[in-house]
Amino acid sequence: MAYQIRKAAVLGSGVMGSGIAAHLANIGIPVLLLDIVPRELSKEEQAKGLTLEDKAVRNRIATGSIQKLLKQKPAPLTAKKNLQLITPGNLEDDLEKLQEVDWIIEVIVENLDVKKSLYEKIDGVRKDGTIISSNTSGISINAMVEGRSEDFGKHFLGTHFFNPPRYLKLLEVIPAKTTAPEVVEFMTTFGEDVLGKGVVIAKDTPNFIANRIGTYGLLVTLREMMARGYSIGEVDSVTGPLIGRPKSATFRTLDVVGLDTFMHVAKNVYDQTSGEEQKVFEAPVFMKKMVENGWLGAKSGQGFFLKKDKEILELDPETLDYRAAGKLKTPSQEMAKQQKGLAAKMKTLVYAEDRTGELLWSVLAPTLRYSAELNGEIADDIVAIDNAMKWGFGWEQGPFETWDAIGVQKSVEKMKQEGHPVPAFVQALLDSGNETFYKEENNDLHFFNGTSYQPVPVNEKVIDLKRYKKKHGVIKSNSGASLIDLGDGIALLEFHSRSNAIGLDIMQMINYAVDEVEKNFKGLVIGNQGKNFCVGANLAMILMEAQDDNIFELDFTIKTFQNAMMKIKYSNKPVVAAPFGMSLGGGAEVALPAAHIQASMETYMGLVEAGVGLIPGGGGNKELYMKQLKGLPNGVTVDYQNVASKVFESIAMAKVSTSAEEARENNFLNFVDGISVNSDHLIYDAKQAALALYETGYQAPQREKVPVTGEPGYATLLLGAEGMFISGYISEYDLKIAKKLAFVLSGGKVPYGTKVDEQYLLDLERQAFLSLVAEPKTQQRMQHMLVKGKPLRN
Repeated sequence: MAYQIRKAAVLGSGVMGSGIAAHLANIGIPVLLLDIVPRELSKEEQAKGLTLEDKAVRNRIATGSIQKLLKQKPAPLTAKKNLQLITPGNLEDDLEKLQEVDWIIEVIVENLDVKKSLYEKIDGVRKDGTIISSNTSGISINAMVEGRSEDFGKHFLGTHFFNPPRYLKLLEVIPAKTTAPEVVEFMTTFGEDVLGKGVVIAKDTPNFIANRIGTYGLLVTLREMMARGYSIGEVDSVTGPLIGRPKSATFRTLDVVGLDTFMHVAKNVYDQTSGEEQKVFEAPVFMKKMVENGWLGAKSGQGFFLKKDKEILELDPETLDYRAAGKLKTPSQEMAKQQKGLAAKMKTLVYAEDRTGELLWSVLAPTLRYSAELNGEIADDIVAIDNAMKWGFGWEQGPFETWDAIGVQKSVEKMKQEGHPVPAFVQALLDSGNETFYKEENNDLHFFNGTSYQPVPVNEKVIDLKRYKKKHGVIKSNSGASLIDLGDGIALLEFHSRSNAIGLDIMQMINYAVDEVEKNFKGLVIGNQGKNFCVGANLAMILMEAQDDNIFELDFTIKTFQNAMMKIKYSNKPVVAAPFGMSLGGGAEVALPAAHIQASMETYMGLVEAGVGLIPGGGGNKELYMKQLKGLPNGVTVDYQNVASKVFESIAMAKVSTSAEEARENNFLNFVDGISVNSDHLIYDAKQAALALYETGYQAPQREKVPVTGEPGYATLLLGAEGMFISGYISEYDLKIAKKLAFVLSGGKVPYGTKVDEQYLLDLERQAFLSLVAEPKTQQRMQHMLVKGKPLRN
């Protein structure tokens, strides 16, 4: 049977259920969101004279949850309009509507009997072939499906999303004994390609993979903290980015998750295990008291940390009083900072004979042993375990990758010296004469399966550029960028300067890349796999030149940048930009002239130069204005002023989209540009887009003159800016910047509707940029951004 999911239903509209519904709506799947029928009227409903039989009352819970999606942070929706794809209902009146859907996701209370009762009702109304899944975080999948019809059993499985569903990558797929293999295969592919998730197949064991190991690691950290006399702040200062973990480290993570949620997850394992393992999953007494006090973390305003005025206080577990948060400072931390790469840092820290080393070893060693003991029980292989921890908990390295980093042989010797038993799986690795769980063979990654090494399975849509370059080499490279042959006639220009900031080195490589592609390739992709696509031009270099009064040098640099952007735009072969993450300032300017933009769903794009006292200098003003003009339908009388005003507002207010969908609403993307839901597929999708353009006979755009608003448009834009200044919304210097921007966008002193050359607009832009960069207040703003990382309003 060929499966297709055109419409879905989510049963249960709490934070998780509504979040899953929002994620489905983000990718264009209509969703029916159902919840229970209220048993009593709210005060508002009583005031309106409603009764318990009114539809508005009966659907109130789901309707309320849908409305809350607009207020939640981080935003569950990529665009507000996606809300219209979610239809509210209730579990009594609307069960028959489940016949219309292809996937039913249950996200109700974590109670086996309640779930089974609901499944019995679903079984009576669903059509054969409809996939049903539970988002349970720990109840047995096999226990839930007992007593159901054969077709229900074949199509039932666990699909455990992580919260928030839009942002967290992990999706654990847990088959029941009854689940048909083709259903598991379909949901795995659908999860990766359509939902954009990192999918791991988990076994039906308590808390599956990520929560089992993650909870264990957190509780071991708590145990060691109390046994060894560390404070909560000290633990968080070394269990975060220092060891490749999220900024929220240990206790901030617990505050975000919610202590009540964490205790529920821990109890779930406690109830289903025994012996030494069970002891670890018993939460300390002080945490039980915190729950009794309602100190649940972020949602209750206090937890392990409390913000008082501007000071962050930490909890003292002994007294349950709050005190100033502390940090651990030891020689090994300084030594680790000198090391290159996480593996070298970890080795330095874990074996250090100071308080950092003592804590990290005492926490990591048991977590690594526990992960090895569970291999085969919670998942089929170590790859699934490592991926689950990376995608679900934001670890940079999974447990077995961490073990490789600190040295398996060395760590095992230390464990044995301390009298700890070494898991049979780890001993088997060493007995086979090997010392790492992963190794490269013919530039492909292989993993140890207990007896030998086998290739790590790779989806063809996942192109790992580091590994790809090792295998296929580089055409040309300099300090800022590399040109790579992606195969099939497509080349890739990869930025790799610091923060992928654009300097002369990148501009030089853009020119080389376009020339090379025009001669020898079908198309070019501009993309990379750094933290962000590009945060803009090299601000430090611009500031240095400005402070040295090297305006001639800056003029040359801006001209070079503008010329490189025009080269992208008028290339005879298609250029596809693949932005993701922060794509700001110069990053947006690189994407705008491309023949096609293939953006990651999480793309935060904007021309933000006003924040550092400038306006875009690489053609961004012109390109955003032209992109909006081209997006208008033919044969319609165009109001150039309306278009100019929208572009002016976007640039003057340094607006940044909160998703690729919003970037489309802001006209940085047009209707033919693409959005990749799975960020790992971005380079592949961009490559396919470049090939498609070539195969359909791509031709470079013709150079056209640009109609501008001229002097009347300048006056109109100025009026709006002065109104904002008078109302106190912008500073006097913001107004000065706005005037320069208005002059550039309106095309200067020409009549309304005059058609001007692109070069004329570029010259205006460059002159405005150079006049602003010489201003002391602009230089102050640039300095502040470089030092503090945030804009200065002077």
